Amino acid sequence: MSITHNDRSDGAVRLPSTGMPIALTDKYRRPLRDLRISVTDRCNFRCVYCMPKEVFGRDYAFLDRNELLSFEEITRIARVAAAHGVHKIRLTGGEPLLRRGIEELIGQLAELRTSEGEKLDIALTTNGSALAVKAAALKAAGLTRVTVSVDSLDDELFQKMNDVRFPVSRVLDGIDAAHEAGLGPIRLNMVVKRGLNDGEIIDMARRFKGTPYTLRFIEYMDVGNTNGWSLDEVVPSSEVVERINAVFPLEPVGEAVHGETAKRWRYADGSGEIGLISSVTNAFCGTCNRARISTEGRLFTCLFASEGHDLRALLRGGASDEELSAAMASIWGGREDRYSEIRSSLTPELREQRKRIEMSYIGG
Repeated sequence: MSITHNDRSDGAVRLPSTGMPIALTDKYRRPLRDLRISVTDRCNFRCVYCMPKEVFGRDYAFLDRNELLSFEEITRIARVAAAHGVHKIRLTGGEPLLRRGIEELIGQLAELRTSEGEKLDIALTTNGSALAVKAAALKAAGLTRVTVSVDSLDDELFQKMNDVRFPVSRVLDGIDAAHEAGLGPIRLNMVVKRGLNDGEIIDMARRFKGTPYTLRFIEYMDVGNTNGWSLDEVVPSSEVVERINAVFPLEPVGEAVHGETAKRWRYADGSGEIGLISSVTNAFCGTCNRARISTEGRLFTCLFASEGHDLRALLRGGASDEELSAAMASIWGGREDRYSEIRSSLTPELREQRKRIEMSYIGG
């Protein structure tokens, strides 16, 4: 069936025979393709760049269980999003493997199909602490692949960064278990902070070069208000490439999928590749096709957004799928976010004044 691409103020493209939404674009004609869903605001790590212990301590008030979206509510949002053109669902947190029965949710999502009738790509980002135990069950439930955070191979430094004395060896065991279970391709994320773990760049590259895993280096970002972010602590991706290239020669690789966040480089000897996510120094707002659902059902159109849109109120207020669909279309159709592109034009004072959502709340 052919689709008539009628321009609409809500950004949706509709089948003329049914009026049902098929695809969305925002004010800059960026499509919605990727939905990231935070399933919990809790985490068993207290990483210094995300959930520092001095803020997220014993007395911190996390959301009550009845405030969280149920699995059925999450699946309903995902179903509507898939009809709007979403092809990938990524489950995040907090630490998503702390959400009891996460395999049940994955099973529900695995039953959904894109507007073209294809299976959704279902991914999950984790700190890896429970991966060795859960990998096989996650795969059996329908999870496609995982991304694991690994910020250092030095156990003392790794424990300093997660601030709960969790050993890196158990995360590495989880990564191997995920590979054995068939979850892949597996990506490993290293957030690089100058003066903390940037001395680990070469060791990380050496450790995962020639393995089935793709290591990605992420610039330390000003997400949230609690991590004490400073531009001086950002290690530009260009510097990361220079350091690695001096030891292991690299060659640039073109993007595999339009809108992907990481710039790819491969080792000249053919022993794999790395990725660079450069939200600070080389913004990719122009191709951003990601929306985020917070733990209690607020839709955010940017990782750096100040406000979200309450979908839970619609879900629990008796809204029909058509009403939920129209709300999502209106929100995405009005999207103008490009914070990473304008960050450098803001003074430090304006950046400081800007309200920012915590990473643990909105997901990465």
